Formats: sequence, C-alpha cells, structure tokens
Amino acid sequence: MDGNARSSEYRKISADYAAAKEKTARAKAAIEANLSKDRQFKRSHLVVTGLLFWIILLHALGIYFFTKGFLLTRLVLDYKSECVAPTLELPGHELGKYSIGCWYPKTFDKAIIILVDALRYDFTVPSIAESHHYHDALTVLHEVARGSPENAFLLPFIADPPTTTLQRLKGLTTGTLPTFIDAGSNFAGTSIDEDNLLSQLRDAGKNIVHLGDDTWHALFPDYFDPNLTHAYDSFNVWDLHTVDNGVNEHIFPLLNPANSPKWDIIIGHYLGVDHAGHRYGPDHPATAAKLRQMDQVFRNITSEMDDETLLVIMGDHGMDSKGDHGGESDDEIEAALWMYSRKGVFGRSQSDFVDPPSTAKERPVWQIDLVPTLSLLLGVPIPFNNLGTPIEEAFIGHDGQDWQKMASVNALTAAQIKKYQHEYASARGLDSAVFANPASLWNTAMHLWDIAISTGKEDILAFKIASDAFRSYESENLNICKSLWARFDIPSMIYGIAILVAGVICLGLFARSDVAYEPSRGRLALKSIAIGTCVGAVFGSGCTLIIHFSSMLDGALLGAAFGGLGNFATLPRSLFRNLWSILPATFWGWLAFVFTISQSIGFASNSYTIWEDEILLFFTGTFGLLTTISSCRQAEPTDRILGMYQSLLFLILTRTASLSRLCREEQMPFCRSTYYASANSSISAPWQLLLPYILALLLPSIIKSYYKSTRSYEGSAVTWIGFALRLGLFGSAIFWTLDAADDGEWFSLDRDVLKTIKSSIAQIVLAIAFAAGLTTFIWADPCVHIEVFAAGGDGQSKTGTPTPKQVKVLGYANAHGSRFFLLFSSWLLAIILVQKPMGGGSIGVLTWQILALLDIIDTNSLSASAIGPIILGMLGNFYFFKTGHQATLSSIQWESAFIPLKTIQYPWSPILLMLNAFGAQILTAIAVPLVVLWKQPPKKPGLLIDVAKAMATHMLFYAVINVATTMWAGWLRRHLMLYRIFSPRFLTGAAVLLVVDVVGTFVAVGGLRWNTPSVAGTFGWD
Repeated sequence: MDGNARSSEYRKISADYAAAKEKTARAKAAIEANLSKDRQFKRSHLVVTGLLFWIILLHALGIYFFTKGFLLTRLVLDYKSECVAPTLELPGHELGKYSIGCWYPKTFDKAIIILVDALRYDFTVPSIAESHHYHDALTVLHEVARGSPENAFLLPFIADPPTTTLQRLKGLTTGTLPTFIDAGSNFAGTSIDEDNLLSQLRDAGKNIVHLGDDTWHALFPDYFDPNLTHAYDSFNVWDLHTVDNGVNEHIFPLLNPANSPKWDIIIGHYLGVDHAGHRYGPDHPATAAKLRQMDQVFRNITSEMDDETLLVIMGDHGMDSKGDHGGESDDEIEAALWMYSRKGVFGRSQSDFVDPPSTAKERPVWQIDLVPTLSLLLGVPIPFNNLGTPIEEAFIGHDGQDWQKMASVNALTAAQIKKYQHEYASARGLDSAVFANPASLWNTAMHLWDIAISTGKEDILAFKIASDAFRSYESENLNICKSLWARFDIPSMIYGIAILVAGVICLGLFARSDVAYEPSRGRLALKSIAIGTCVGAVFGSGCTLIIHFSSMLDGALLGAAFGGLGNFATLPRSLFRNLWSILPATFWGWLAFVFTISQSIGFASNSYTIWEDEILLFFTGTFGLLTTISSCRQAEPTDRILGMYQSLLFLILTRTASLSRLCREEQMPFCRSTYYASANSSISAPWQLLLPYILALLLPSIIKSYYKSTRSYEGSAVTWIGFALRLGLFGSAIFWTLDAADDGEWFSLDRDVLKTIKSSIAQIVLAIAFAAGLTTFIWADPCVHIEVFAAGGDGQSKTGTPTPKQVKVLGYANAHGSRFFLLFSSWLLAIILVQKPMGGGSIGVLTWQILALLDIIDTNSLSASAIGPIILGMLGNFYFFKTGHQATLSSIQWESAFIPLKTIQYPWSPILLMLNAFGAQILTAIAVPLVVLWKQPPKKPGLLIDVAKAMATHMLFYAVINVATTMWAGWLRRHLMLYRIFSPRFLTGAAVLLVVDVVGTFVAVGGLRWNTPSVAGTFGWD
C-alpha cells in the first residue's frame, strides 16, 4: 500500500514537473517569438526609414538643381582699377597720384561714413499729411540741407532688392547690383573679393576704422585698424542700445583733434532704428526715441568734425509698416542719403532743388551711385565693377553751374563702365550686338566731349550737353547689365524639375503600396536604389571630366539622383501594384486628390498666391462640412453623434483660427491684420497677453478630455499632461508677459537682468519639452491601467474552488495613439514657446483641431484613406499663415532666434527660427501617425506599413505643392511679380518640403521605433 502511494506520488511529481517544463518551454518560446517579432519590426522600420530618406535626398537634389539655375548670379571679374591707369585722360590734370587724386582732383582727405540701418527717407523729412511717431524726430538732416545747401544735401537713396543689410553693403561698396541668390547669404556672409571702395581706400594708404555692426568684418576681413575698431553682434533685434551706445562711446574720442592723425576713414554702423522697427514697428515711441537719439548724435558730429572731412549719413534700406524688410516694396527700398561738409562745395543745378524732396519719388539717386561719388571726392579710382553714376549735387559746385566738373566726372565714370563692359562681354563671349546701342551712345558722348573741350571752360552749355550724354550712356549700360544678369540656367532648372517630378511619382507608389515595405522586398528595393545612387554618382563625376558641362560635384549629384531613379524603375513590377493604383478609388480619396491638384494649379496665379490663406480656409471648411454630412449617415448612433459633434467643432475651430491674420502688402486694403497690436506694429496687444494663460489653463484639460474618452488618461499621461505640460505652458505665458514688460518698460529693473530672467524661463520650458517630454515618450509604458479581479467577487465559487481571474485594461482601445501623442505634445510645448502670444493661441487651436480630426477619421472609418494626411498638410499650411507668417522675407520673425539666448548661436538660432516659421507644419507632420494609430487596438497588424503609407501621402501633398510652385516660378521667370510673389512662394514651398520630410521621417516615423515596442512589450506582438 505504501509502495502504491509512493508510486502515485512519484507520478504526480513527474506530471507536475513535465507540466512546469512545458509551461517554461512555452514561456521561453513566447519570449523568443516576441524577440523575433521585435527584431523583425526594427528591420522593417529601418527599411521604411531608408526609403523615405532616399525621397528626402531626391527632394534636396531637385531643389538644389532648380535653385542653382533659377536664382540669378552674375560673373564677378577679378580686374581692379589702378591709380596710375585712369580710364580717360583729362586735360590739365596730373594723373596717377594719391596725394592730389588718382583720376580727378580730390575734394576731401578724410571721411566719416555713418550708416543708420533702416533709415527710411520719410523719417528725415517733415510730415506732409498725417503725422506719425517717426515724424519730426530726426530733423537735422532736412534742416541743414535746406538752410545751407552749399554745405549739405538730402536725397532719397533707392536700394536694389533684396533689401537685406549684407546685400546692401555689397552694393554700397562695389557699385554693382546684387542678384536674388545673394539673399540666402544674409546670415553667412563671405568676404567681397571683387574690387570695392574699401579696397581702393586701403590701397591709397587710408587707415580705416569700423564701429558697430559686425557684418562689415565678414565682408572685409583685415581691412580695419585692429586697435581702434570695435564690432558688435548685429542679429539680436531685441537689443536696441548696445551697438548704438558702443559706436557713440568710441566715435567721439576719435573726433578730438589730438586723435585726428590716427584715422582717415571712420565707418559707423548704427542698428538701433532697425531693431526698434523689427521689435515695435516704425510708428512707435521707441522708434521715435531712437531717431531723436540719432538727431543729437549727428548734431554733435557736425559740431566736432574739421573742415577737411566729409560726413556721409545714409540708410541701407527702409522698413515696411511692421518694421521688417527684405522685399521690394516702396517703404523697404526708399532710404535716405545726406552729405555734409564745412567747405561749402555742394550745390544744386536748379533753384527749386534747394529744398530736399518732400517724398522719395522726387529726384532719387540709386545706392550704387555712392561708389563713384565717394571715389572721386576722396581721390581714389572707381572700383572696376561699378555701374553707378556720380551724384550731381556733390560736383555741380556751390553756384550750380560747374558743368565742366560734372562732365569730367561723368566722362571718367562712363569710361570705367565701358572698360568693364568690354571685359564682361569678352569673359561671357557675348556678341557685340548686345552692346550696340550703348556703343552708339558712347561715340556720341565722346564727340560732344571733344566739342566741349575744344570750346573751352566758358561754354557751360557744351559741357552740360556732354555730361547728359555720358549719363545717358551710363543709364543704358546699367539697363543692359540688368537684362544680362536676368538670365537663367535652363538645363539646371529642367534637371531639378525632372528630379522633383520623379520624386512625386515614387512617393505616389510608396503611398499606395503595401508590398514595398515588406522586409525582404523592401530591402531589395533599398539595396538596388543605394547601388544605383553610388554608381550614378561615380559615373556622373566621371562624365564631367569628358564633357565638361558642369562641375564634378554637380555631375556626381546629378548622377546620384538619376542612378537611384534608374535602378528604382527597373525593380520588379510585383514590388508595387500597377501604376493606376496611384489614382484614388473612393470619394474621400478623390477629394484629397482634388484638394491637392487644385491648389497646385492655382499657384500659377499671382492673386491666388496672394490670397492663399483665404483659399485654405475655404478648403478646410469644405472638408468640415462634408464630414458633418458623412457623419449623419453613419449606422452606429455613437459614431453618428460623435462624428457630427467633432465635425461641427472642426468647422468652428477653423473659423476661430481665421481671426488671427497678418496681411501682406498686396492684400491691402481688403485685409486687416490682427496678429499684432496694429497693422503698423510688431508687438502684441495687451489683451493678447491673456492668450498664453488661457492656453495653459484649457489646453491640457482639452487633451485630457480626449484621453478620458478612451480611458487612456493613465500612467505617464497623468504626470505629463496634467502637470509637466501645464507647467511648461505657464512658463511660456510668464515669458511673454516679461517680454511685454520689457517692451513697455513696465519695471525699473535693469534690462540685462530682465533678459537673463526671460532667457532662463525659456530654457526651462525647452528643457521640460525636450528633456522631460522626450524622455517620457521614450521610456514610458503605454497609457493604460490593468486591473486583475476575480469573476465571483470574493474569489470563491459556490463549491469553494477558486474562480478564474479576469483582467480589465483601461485605455486598451487607444494604447498606440495615446502613447504616441506624448511625442506630439512635447514638440507642441516648444513650438508654442517660440510663437508670439497670438501665434501660440493659434497653435493651441490647431492642436484641438487635430484631435477633432482624429475622431472624425475614426468615426467615419477613414484611417486607411489619403484624406487624413492631406487634411493635416492643409492644416499645416493654413496655420503657417495664422501664426503671423506669409510667403515673404519680411514676415520672418527674427527675434524668435533669441528667445532662450542672449546672442546668436549656431545651430540653435536657426533651429529656433525654423520652429517659429514652420511650427504648424512640424506639428501636423508629427501628427500623421496618429491618423493610423488613434483608437486602434494594441495587436492590430500592419500598423507600421499603414503609418509609412500615411507619411508618404503627407509628404506627397507638400511635394506636389513644391513641384507646382517650382514649375510656375520657372515658367513665369519673366513675370513682373516674380521676385515679389512667385519666387518667395517657391522658396517657402521648398523649405517647408524639406522640413516636413526630415521631421516626418526621423521624428514621426522614427517615433514608432519606441512607441510600437513599448505597446508590444505590454500586450505582446501577436
């Protein structure tokens, strides 16, 4: 009996051991299966990222080649004018000596050149009609020019666009015209290698001292006296006083007679007026205060300078009604020029020219005219590439009748321009017929010059006629050069467009194909593309050695693009569905198609481009109306009610966002700006300071309500949304309150201390957003709560045996979406910080609208449709305008680069500018995976492929827009509005596409690298 009992016990132990072993084996197999699935997911994710990265390269290469051919450049000649080789021999003048003047007797030995950044002409003259803050603040220039015309003159000083400081300095020192491509170098200036005024002054032995804006040192390295020069950072537009105070501190000691031998040329560059305009707008007391300060500075300089010194005061450009510049509006190009001397050598050719022009439309001079004028006044050669004309008031004499002098300086300038024209035509291989008309004018002018010389000095009329003839030659030659430099590299533009169109086709295939993302076939495609790209790069660079059609770098890049595309085209057809699968098959698919294509066609119209924000309002409103109708047709009452509610909410939020508006000049007077305190201001209205606090109170609660609807407000969501996000939003609100206090001087606190407090708060908010937020996203578990309980309540059945346990998972239905939204909200906080209060409010509305869109997509079963990613793209562009931006250079909010910084720092300042300018597009790109993940169960298969297709669709929207704006800009390259409307829109579209590509691939799709394994780690892969 005992033996049987023991045998039974042994069998039981053996069975338990076998069961335990089997259980362990199953558990081990499950772990191995999960690890295998995890590895497979990561390989698939790498393939998806690789394919999208290739698309980024195609877009970058296409934009590069088109931009290279489209943005105009000119040939810079290395020739240099020489003192001993005048362009024309003048009778009675001993040539080639700096001591008396190289080409013409000099008038001055020394000069003080004062550049007041953004000194608009109407800042310097009395008001005619309505009065503004900037009127009658800077009066000395008009007062002296009118009262002592022999000592001073004041004229409108017209800048050639783009009206950015660096490009204007090039024109003011070389006498040549910038081309549009120079605008891109405004923040990364390279030294001027061509002949220029400062180079000629240095060769003449002049000791040059520079004070102020450090941009000069990027253009003219080692030109200035290192012991007397003091340069200051120029890009902190919030700082109105540091640069100006620094210039004042050092310029007046130099004017002391004891220090006069230490210098020959002083260049002082004041920035306060420009920064006041950027920060407050021109019609503001702060701008008026800076102008009054400049008025007193100029009075002091004129009282302390000696008789042998020339004083030049000028603006490099103007500013628009908001204080910005960069474009070609009248307010941006109309600067002021004032010359003063105690000698009394200036004059007017007509008595009614004594009074300075009342507006910039009367008697303007071009900024390039300064170069020959200063060169001849200071006795140095005119720079070789100069196209400017001597300013009449500087040479006509105090009686206004010295036409022999006027004809002489025009003859010298025209001869120099003729020499430049000859060398340029030779270097370019231009036909002589191009300059046939200027050649005829030159012959006529020289004939008239010979007549005037032969008749003698007393024949004033003969010299006047000769002077006018030379000026006609100079004017015609300038027009010819402008037309020559408006030539485009058509082959390069075609290469760029071809690559961009091919990129659109590839994206279309990626957006519609499931098979392309499968690990084995995806790796095949990626490997083939990589091989084609590398082989193409080698082949392309090799071709340039034989054909010499381009540089080796361009050949390699072009070969890389077409090599990758060629191998992609040869991939097996089975890798994709047939090509017609790109076309939509449902109503919503066709709606997405129509939205995209109609916008693309519209960019051929300048009026469409100007009113793009209103057209996007119409499209988004149309979508909200259609989803309201669609929701009414849903079979499930819950889906019907929720879909209608969210659709109506979507419509209301669209109209609410439309209240934020920054009008571009072409929209006036049919548009009223609300983004700032007024249309002429760059600061927020007092009531707008409430918006960040309202946002901090309501936005986390709104997000929480969407989490609560799926019972996902659990785990990390409670801490991040309920506490950290709200804390960061309150920090942002405090920052903008302190910024307004700084603007309005509410406190007696030192500005440096206040700036330190502000930047510290901004840094804390960014640390919450990226350090805390991204860490939370990477390491957090899914936003779920798991409850385990017995089915019977007390754990015992009626028979006394234990009852099975049940598991309740709160947040199960939205495990993927609720966790991924943590990534979105961390970027949301950073982007709200770098927006003005009105822009931050708009971003808050955008967030709510995205959440409403996600519920609309879920209730209408549209997660697999293209409409979700396309609408997100439209929202991104729509809110680009609602955050105070336009497709213009002047709407860039430069001050955002200094929100957490005191000085410009690379790469952080450009990144902050990007977050400010493209914040809406960045957020909508990050939200694209939510279209697929929102309210999806944890174990739904194929989510990575669905997200990849959604992201490809979203990128496709921007790629089509970019192709359209690129093609229309190329087609309309001779349009009058090219550089005012079409070119800025092309540049905006290109920048947005690249930003969305990078963010969508590496942030949004990259976020799945942590999101999906986290959910699978809790619920398993199968």
